[in-house]
Amino acid sequence: MEPGSVLARKGSLCVRLARSASEIALAQELRYRVFYVELSAKPDAAAIATGRDADNFDAICDHLIAVDSDETAVDGLRVEDGVMVGTYRLLRQSVAEAHGGFYTASEFDIGPMLAAHPKLNFLELGRSCVLKPYRTKPAVEMLWQGIWNYVRGHGVDVMFGCASLEGTDLRQHEGTLAFLAKNFAPPPEWSVRALPSLRVNMLNPSAAVDMKQAMRELPPLIKGYLRLGCYIGDGAVIDRQFDTVDVLIVLPVSNIDKRYFAHFGQPHEVLNG
Repeated sequence: MEPGSVLARKGSLCVRLARSASEIALAQELRYRVFYVELSAKPDAAAIATGRDADNFDAICDHLIAVDSDETAVDGLRVEDGVMVGTYRLLRQSVAEAHGGFYTASEFDIGPMLAAHPKLNFLELGRSCVLKPYRTKPAVEMLWQGIWNYVRGHGVDVMFGCASLEGTDLRQHEGTLAFLAKNFAPPPEWSVRALPSLRVNMLNPSAAVDMKQAMRELPPLIKGYLRLGCYIGDGAVIDRQFDTVDVLIVLPVSNIDKRYFAHFGQPHEVLNG
Protein backbone atom coordinates (compact mmCIF):
# COMPACT_ATOMS: atom_id res chain seq x y z
CA MET A 1 0.00 0.00 0.00
CA GLU A 2 1.26 3.43 -0.95
CA PRO A 3 1.41 6.44 1.42
CA GLY A 4 -1.92 8.24 1.28
CA SER A 5 -3.90 5.12 0.35
CA VAL A 6 -7.57 5.61 1.24
CA LEU A 7 -8.83 2.68 3.32
CA ALA A 8 -12.32 3.85 4.30
CA ARG A 9 -14.64 6.74 3.52
CA LYS A 10 -18.10 7.78 4.70
CA GLY A 11 -19.64 11.23 4.50
CA SER A 12 -17.03 13.82 5.44
CA LEU A 13 -14.77 11.26 7.14
CA CYS A 14 -11.88 9.64 5.32
CA VAL A 15 -9.46 7.09 6.80
CA ARG A 16 -6.17 6.79 4.97
CA LEU A 17 -2.45 6.32 5.44
CA ALA A 18 -0.36 9.39 6.23
CA ARG A 19 1.38 10.49 3.05
CA SER A 20 4.30 12.60 4.33
CA ALA A 21 6.62 13.36 7.23
CA SER A 22 4.58 16.48 7.96
CA GLU A 23 1.40 14.42 8.32
CA ILE A 24 3.17 12.00 10.66
CA ALA A 25 4.28 15.03 12.70
CA LEU A 26 0.63 16.12 12.93
CA ALA A 27 -0.34 12.61 14.08
CA GLN A 28 2.28 12.95 16.81
CA GLU A 29 0.78 16.33 17.75
CA LEU A 30 -2.68 14.80 17.92
CA ARG A 31 -1.34 12.06 20.20
CA TYR A 32 0.27 14.71 22.42
CA ARG A 33 -3.04 16.57 22.75
CA VAL A 34 -4.87 13.40 23.79
CA PHE A 35 -2.24 11.60 25.89
CA TYR A 36 -0.51 14.53 27.60
CA VAL A 37 -2.94 17.45 27.57
CA GLU A 38 -6.29 15.69 28.00
CA LEU A 39 -5.15 12.59 29.89
CA SER A 40 -2.40 12.12 32.49
CA ALA A 41 0.72 11.07 30.58
CA LYS A 42 3.97 12.69 31.70
CA PRO A 43 5.88 14.29 28.80
CA ASP A 44 9.65 14.17 28.66
CA ALA A 45 11.72 17.21 27.70
CA ALA A 46 11.57 16.40 23.98
CA ALA A 47 7.78 16.06 24.03
CA ILE A 48 7.40 19.36 25.89
CA ALA A 49 9.71 21.14 23.46
CA THR A 50 7.99 19.84 20.32
CA GLY A 51 4.41 19.40 21.49
CA ARG A 52 4.49 15.89 20.02
CA ASP A 53 4.32 12.32 21.26
CA ALA A 54 7.11 10.61 19.32
CA ASP A 55 9.45 7.65 19.57
CA ASN A 56 11.88 5.72 17.37
CA PHE A 57 9.15 3.40 16.09
CA ASP A 58 7.30 6.20 14.30
CA ALA A 59 9.83 6.20 11.47
CA ILE A 60 9.18 2.55 10.54
CA CYS A 61 5.40 2.40 11.09
CA ASP A 62 2.49 3.14 8.83
CA HIS A 63 0.26 5.82 10.35
CA LEU A 64 -3.46 5.45 9.78
CA ILE A 65 -5.23 8.80 10.07
CA ALA A 66 -8.88 9.85 10.15
CA VAL A 67 -9.60 13.14 8.37
CA ASP A 68 -12.81 15.18 8.49
CA SER A 69 -13.20 17.42 5.45
CA ASP A 70 -15.98 19.43 7.18
CA GLU A 71 -14.22 20.12 10.50
CA THR A 72 -13.67 23.81 11.24
CA ALA A 73 -13.56 24.07 15.05
CA VAL A 74 -10.26 22.26 15.73
CA ASP A 75 -7.16 24.47 15.89
CA GLY A 76 -4.25 23.12 13.87
CA LEU A 77 -4.03 19.48 12.74
CA ARG A 78 -4.97 20.63 9.24
CA VAL A 79 -3.97 18.47 6.29
CA GLU A 80 -4.65 18.95 2.59
CA ASP A 81 -8.07 17.26 2.65
CA GLY A 82 -9.38 18.44 6.04
CA VAL A 83 -8.51 18.16 9.73
CA MET A 84 -6.89 15.11 11.32
CA VAL A 85 -9.16 13.82 14.09
CA GLY A 86 -7.78 10.35 14.84
CA THR A 87 -4.76 8.13 14.32
CA TYR A 88 -3.53 4.55 14.75
CA ARG A 89 0.02 3.25 14.38
CA LEU A 90 0.57 0.03 12.42
CA LEU A 91 3.76 -2.06 12.37
CA ARG A 92 3.99 -5.08 10.10
CA GLN A 93 6.08 -8.08 11.11
CA SER A 94 8.38 -7.91 8.09
CA VAL A 95 9.21 -4.28 8.86
CA ALA A 96 9.65 -4.89 12.59
CA GLU A 97 12.01 -7.81 12.04
CA ALA A 98 14.14 -5.69 9.71
CA HIS A 99 14.42 -2.89 12.30
CA GLY A 100 14.95 -4.56 15.66
CA GLY A 101 11.50 -5.79 16.67
CA PHE A 102 8.12 -4.64 17.95
CA TYR A 103 7.28 -1.93 20.49
CA THR A 104 5.23 -4.48 22.46
CA ALA A 105 8.40 -6.45 23.23
CA SER A 106 9.38 -3.71 25.70
CA GLU A 107 6.55 -4.91 27.98
CA PHE A 108 5.62 -8.47 26.93
CA ASP A 109 7.60 -11.55 25.92
CA ILE A 110 6.11 -12.03 22.47
CA GLY A 111 8.99 -14.13 21.11
CA PRO A 112 7.47 -17.54 21.95
CA MET A 113 4.15 -16.57 20.33
CA LEU A 114 5.86 -15.47 17.12
CA ALA A 115 8.03 -18.60 17.09
CA ALA A 116 5.00 -20.85 17.59
CA HIS A 117 3.36 -19.47 14.42
CA PRO A 118 6.15 -19.08 11.84
CA LYS A 119 3.74 -19.20 8.90
CA LEU A 120 1.43 -16.48 10.18
CA ASN A 121 1.74 -12.78 9.43
CA PHE A 122 1.55 -10.50 12.50
CA LEU A 123 0.57 -6.83 12.73
CA GLU A 124 1.15 -4.64 15.79
CA LEU A 125 -1.47 -1.97 16.56
CA GLY A 126 -0.66 0.95 18.84
CA ARG A 127 -0.84 4.64 19.76
CA SER A 128 -4.58 4.72 19.12
CA CYS A 129 -6.25 8.04 19.81
CA VAL A 130 -9.21 10.09 18.62
CA LEU A 131 -10.16 13.68 19.45
CA LYS A 132 -12.89 13.75 22.09
CA PRO A 133 -15.76 15.02 19.87
CA TYR A 134 -15.15 12.08 17.51
CA ARG A 135 -15.23 9.26 20.06
CA THR A 136 -18.54 8.10 18.71
CA LYS A 137 -19.47 4.87 17.00
CA PRO A 138 -19.26 6.20 13.39
CA ALA A 139 -15.72 7.58 13.73
CA VAL A 140 -14.38 4.61 15.67
CA GLU A 141 -16.06 2.20 13.26
CA MET A 142 -14.43 4.02 10.35
CA LEU A 143 -10.98 3.54 11.90
CA TRP A 144 -11.75 -0.15 12.35
CA GLN A 145 -12.80 -0.37 8.70
CA GLY A 146 -9.49 1.23 7.75
CA ILE A 147 -7.49 -1.20 9.88
CA TRP A 148 -9.45 -4.14 8.49
CA ASN A 149 -8.79 -3.09 4.91
CA TYR A 150 -5.10 -2.71 5.77
CA VAL A 151 -5.17 -6.22 7.28
CA ARG A 152 -6.82 -7.58 4.15
CA GLY A 153 -4.44 -5.73 1.84
CA HIS A 154 -1.33 -7.05 3.59
CA GLY A 155 -2.59 -10.58 4.25
CA VAL A 156 -2.35 -10.20 8.03
CA ASP A 157 -3.27 -13.25 10.13
CA VAL A 158 -2.88 -11.89 13.66
CA MET A 159 -3.27 -8.44 15.22
CA PHE A 160 -1.77 -7.66 18.60
CA GLY A 161 -0.71 -4.76 20.79
CA CYS A 162 -0.95 -3.10 24.19
CA ALA A 163 -4.25 -1.64 25.38
CA SER A 164 -4.54 0.56 28.43
CA LEU A 165 -6.60 1.14 31.54
CA GLU A 166 -6.33 4.74 32.75
CA GLY A 167 -4.57 5.25 36.09
CA THR A 168 -1.91 3.16 37.83
CA ASP A 169 -3.76 2.38 41.08
CA LEU A 170 -4.13 -1.40 40.84
CA ARG A 171 -6.90 -1.38 43.45
CA GLN A 172 -8.97 0.67 41.01
CA HIS A 173 -8.54 -1.98 38.31
CA GLU A 174 -8.46 -5.25 40.27
CA GLY A 175 -11.99 -6.28 39.31
CA THR A 176 -11.44 -5.46 35.63
CA LEU A 177 -8.06 -7.22 35.49
CA ALA A 178 -9.46 -10.32 37.18
CA PHE A 179 -12.42 -10.32 34.78
CA LEU A 180 -10.07 -10.20 31.78
CA ALA A 181 -7.74 -12.88 33.15
CA LYS A 182 -10.54 -15.28 34.06
CA ASN A 183 -12.55 -14.96 30.88
CA PHE A 184 -10.13 -14.19 28.05
CA ALA A 185 -6.96 -16.16 28.80
CA PRO A 186 -5.44 -17.65 25.63
CA PRO A 187 -4.94 -21.34 24.88
CA PRO A 188 -1.32 -22.55 25.19
CA GLU A 189 -0.47 -21.87 21.54
CA TRP A 190 -1.28 -18.17 22.01
CA SER A 191 0.18 -17.76 25.48
CA VAL A 192 2.10 -14.52 26.07
CA ARG A 193 3.42 -13.28 29.41
CA ALA A 194 4.41 -9.85 30.61
CA LEU A 195 8.17 -9.50 31.10
CA PRO A 196 9.07 -10.88 34.57
CA SER A 197 10.64 -7.60 35.69
CA LEU A 198 7.44 -5.68 34.85
CA ARG A 199 4.69 -8.24 35.38
CA VAL A 200 1.75 -7.46 37.64
CA ASN A 201 -0.53 -10.35 38.59
CA MET A 202 -4.01 -9.79 37.17
CA LEU A 203 -5.68 -12.28 39.50
CA ASN A 204 -5.97 -10.94 43.03
CA PRO A 205 -7.59 -13.81 44.98
CA SER A 206 -9.43 -11.33 47.18
CA ALA A 207 -10.84 -9.33 44.27
CA ALA A 208 -14.61 -9.43 43.97
CA VAL A 209 -15.53 -9.63 40.29
CA ASP A 210 -18.86 -8.22 39.17
CA MET A 211 -19.02 -9.36 35.54
CA LYS A 212 -21.49 -6.71 34.39
CA GLN A 213 -19.71 -3.88 36.19
CA ALA A 214 -16.31 -5.00 34.87
CA MET A 215 -17.63 -5.00 31.31
CA ARG A 216 -19.15 -1.53 31.79
CA GLU A 217 -15.86 -0.15 33.10
CA LEU A 218 -13.76 -1.44 30.22
CA PRO A 219 -12.45 1.19 27.81
CA PRO A 220 -14.35 1.06 24.48
CA LEU A 221 -11.18 -0.01 22.66
CA ILE A 222 -10.69 -3.12 24.80
CA LYS A 223 -14.41 -3.86 24.70
CA GLY A 224 -14.27 -3.77 20.91
CA TYR A 225 -11.32 -6.17 20.78
CA LEU A 226 -13.12 -8.59 23.10
CA ARG A 227 -16.24 -8.59 20.94
CA LEU A 228 -14.09 -9.47 17.94
CA GLY A 229 -12.63 -12.49 19.75
CA CYS A 230 -9.29 -11.43 21.21
CA TYR A 231 -7.24 -13.09 23.93
CA ILE A 232 -5.67 -11.24 26.86
CA GLY A 233 -2.05 -11.98 27.72
CA ASP A 234 -0.86 -13.22 31.11
CA GLY A 235 -0.01 -10.34 33.42
CA ALA A 236 -0.33 -6.58 33.18
CA VAL A 237 2.33 -3.85 33.09
CA ILE A 238 2.27 -0.45 34.79
CA ASP A 239 3.32 2.34 32.41
CA ARG A 240 4.34 5.25 34.64
CA GLN A 241 4.94 7.68 31.77
CA PHE A 242 1.44 7.25 30.36
CA ASP A 243 -0.19 6.72 33.77
CA THR A 244 -1.82 3.49 32.62
CA VAL A 245 -1.99 -0.21 33.31
CA ASP A 246 -1.34 -2.07 30.06
CA VAL A 247 -2.70 -5.45 29.00
CA LEU A 248 -1.82 -7.38 25.86
CA ILE A 249 -4.39 -7.94 23.14
CA VAL A 250 -3.91 -10.89 20.76
CA LEU A 251 -6.48 -11.19 17.97
CA PRO A 252 -6.09 -13.97 15.38
CA VAL A 253 -8.16 -13.16 12.30
CA SER A 254 -9.48 -16.73 12.45
CA ASN A 255 -11.17 -15.87 15.77
CA ILE A 256 -13.31 -13.07 14.33
CA ASP A 257 -16.99 -13.96 14.07
CA LYS A 258 -18.00 -14.31 10.43
CA ARG A 259 -20.96 -11.97 10.87
CA TYR A 260 -18.49 -9.06 10.90
CA PHE A 261 -17.21 -10.03 7.45
CA ALA A 262 -20.57 -9.22 5.85
CA HIS A 263 -20.10 -5.63 7.00
CA PHE A 264 -16.34 -5.12 6.80
CA GLY A 265 -15.33 -7.58 4.04
CA GLN A 266 -13.82 -11.05 3.86
CA PRO A 267 -10.27 -11.64 5.21
CA HIS A 268 -7.54 -12.01 2.56
CA GLU A 269 -9.99 -10.76 -0.09
CA VAL A 270 -8.22 -8.88 -2.87
CA LEU A 271 -8.96 -5.17 -2.58
CA ASN A 272 -9.88 -3.16 -5.65
CA GLY A 273 -8.24 0.18 -6.27
